[in-house]
Amino acid sequence: MNNKRLESQIKELITDKSNSVIIPHKNPDGDALGSCLALNFFLLNKGLNSIVISPNDYPSFLKWMPGENRILNFDNKSSEAINRIENADLIFTLDFNDLSRSGNICDEIKTAKGQIIMIDHHEKSKKYADFELSQPEMGSTCEMIYNLIEYIDPEAITSDIASCLYTGIMTDTGSFRFPSTSAKTHHIISKLIEKGANNSKIHENIYDNFSYSRLKLLGVALKNIEKIDPLPYVVITLSQIELDDCSFKKGDTEGFVNYGLSIKGIDLSIILIESKEDNIIKMSLRSKGDFSVNVFAEKYFNGGGHHNAAGGVSRETLVKTKKKLISLLKSYN
Repeated sequence: MNNKRLESQIKELITDKSNSVIIPHKNPDGDALGSCLALNFFLLNKGLNSIVISPNDYPSFLKWMPGENRILNFDNKSSEAINRIENADLIFTLDFNDLSRSGNICDEIKTAKGQIIMIDHHEKSKKYADFELSQPEMGSTCEMIYNLIEYIDPEAITSDIASCLYTGIMTDTGSFRFPSTSAKTHHIISKLIEKGANNSKIHENIYDNFSYSRLKLLGVALKNIEKIDPLPYVVITLSQIELDDCSFKKGDTEGFVNYGLSIKGIDLSIILIESKEDNIIKMSLRSKGDFSVNVFAEKYFNGGGHHNAAGGVSRETLVKTKKKLISLLKSYN
């Protein structure tokens, strides 16, 4: 369906309805939270009874964001969250296109009576929503939310909305260096700064706000980096023991995988992180150029994402996963 037609339909829906919930994916990042919080401010200002419900907790470096203190954490307040979902006229799902990514909220969304509106920039949607605004060419969901708000009411972007959108665009474009960053992206960023987003302070809150233990963990990750000769690829590993030794907290490994790509001549970086709690190996994959980590992760590791940035999982041990990964990469065309 034409995007402008969808935006028009969404405009009509928020005019007619009164109760809404906004849900990011499990383990929400800056783009997921930024887009949800920005949309929530917008809907509240339009008179809707709206709230953001997160499937679980998120990194502490995101907890400064405007409106964050009003987010319902499903893990901690499931009864209240379920009640809000059951009574919602509109259910917005942001920054994911597969219901399984919503974690424990998945079943609640499936049985909800409200209309589901998906807004997302990832590839290969699972087609679960009543209305689907999907733009994989976009660098972030926050950029999509900016376009939606600008279409409905260009004067509606407050400083709080601008700060949330700036955060999501900045984090999901790798501080504006990923190929998905366009001239339009920079135009939007300039508008958000004009509306009150303090770019210097936001960058400081996100990138200069880490704990001592996180820097120790980064040191361990860099010590574990290994080049997959003769290929221009590197793999990084972190075991549960190493995480525990560095007092790991959610979000501490954010961005670690990108360090591999900072090495001259390296086109692919993959990090494997052991999670005894979930009994899986979590994978993040980043590439330059033609290597589609989205295709690779989907084919071999039950994952997906974007051409140059994707995630996956393995249910084997860390040692076996690393061995399998290297073998696949050496034979992959």
